[in-house]
Amino acid sequence: MSYFGTDGIRGKFGQMPITPEFALKLGFAAGTVLKRAFPKKKPIVVLGKDTRLSGYILESALQAGLNSAGVYVHLLGPLPTPAIAHLTRALHANAGIVISASHNPYFDNGIKFFSNEGKKLPDELQDAINAELEKEIIIQEPDQLGKSVRVKDAAGRYIEFCKSTFPYHLNLQDYTIVVDCANGAAYSVGPAVFRELGARVITIYDQPNGLNINDDCGSTHPENLQKAVIKHQADLGIAFDGDADRVMMVDQHGHLIDGDHVLYILATQATQKPVGIAGTLMSNMALELALEKAGIAFTRAKVGDRYVLQALEENQWIIGGEPSGHILTLDKSTTGDAIISALQVLRVMVEKQQALHQLVQGFKLFPQVLENVRLEHMIDPFSDSVMVQEFAKAEQQLKGRGRLLIRKSGTEPVIRVMVEGDNLNEVKQLAKHLANVIRQNAVIS
Repeated sequence: MSYFGTDGIRGKFGQMPITPEFALKLGFAAGTVLKRAFPKKKPIVVLGKDTRLSGYILESALQAGLNSAGVYVHLLGPLPTPAIAHLTRALHANAGIVISASHNPYFDNGIKFFSNEGKKLPDELQDAINAELEKEIIIQEPDQLGKSVRVKDAAGRYIEFCKSTFPYHLNLQDYTIVVDCANGAAYSVGPAVFRELGARVITIYDQPNGLNINDDCGSTHPENLQKAVIKHQADLGIAFDGDADRVMMVDQHGHLIDGDHVLYILATQATQKPVGIAGTLMSNMALELALEKAGIAFTRAKVGDRYVLQALEENQWIIGGEPSGHILTLDKSTTGDAIISALQVLRVMVEKQQALHQLVQGFKLFPQVLENVRLEHMIDPFSDSVMVQEFAKAEQQLKGRGRLLIRKSGTEPVIRVMVEGDNLNEVKQLAKHLANVIRQNAVIS
């Protein structure tokens, strides 16, 4: 049995596999595998988390399991996921572990691993950990146990790293920025980075209590950020998600700047234009057409930053991402980093002396409607001839001016129907029609 999904192990806290008992065993299994992979000395693992209350319990269980296997643990405390990736490399650790469920509600949690290079854990190590989870825990002799230490300057190290990705000769002294911290992992370090670069920073949702992470705030709920930017007459707004690997931005007029806008800016408005951009199946068709017009190559990966990274490495490109705001800039960081992504957009603003809305002038996203069809049991929508026929009709109707994407959720019995095109009413009608087709025929089948 594999416990790992596309982005680590995730679920509701208190239910398998997100339980203290499983976390203890997972820590021991991971530690055992790391000892085999790095046999010359006791391996080191850096361990960080977001602000969920359950993270403290999982942290204790994981470190106990790792120590029991003979692994040293460097505790980082609440920090963004990309900070753990960076510090894994900076501290020359053998692996990194993040306790977070990203943009999910507080009652969910997850456990994600990074390799010693600050990248996704290789499949062979992940498979080896799965195999160890089937075995019993056999505690090391006392002189072979590991121990845990707290890294007291972890936040400061990460703040300096983020600032290093912004040109030294530039500053943000002319900008007022509203920062929505999602009551999550970047509640402290995020605002600090922009302040130390000279900006006037106004923070919202920066008071985590363990239960309010992502609660009507952050990158998944940017409405209050949009209002705050207008209220404070700010130059822009920046919203993180719970673990700060996603970013959404808001221009001075309160208009939302999503991941597709960010990719457009970094591709077409930056001084040094990239050879190519990697998006996903969810990337807006308007982005693809704009990049084509600018002579910049574009490829679509499967949904998920793991697949965007694969596409970038295969093409030897450096910039890619998703509409959700998960942006990769591989010349700056090994993983999606909300703070660093925002800084790259700010760099373009400063260098061109243009406001955020000016950088996306002429770039208009096609209307995109997503319908989630929840079923009692998952089915393959492409195995039903009636559904396939209706999908084909819709594709033909949208040909050359829109597209259709039907995909199964990887975590729940849900079929996602995405319809995109140049006419909003048509897109809405098609999405509802196809969702109903799936509901009706799924019941029959």
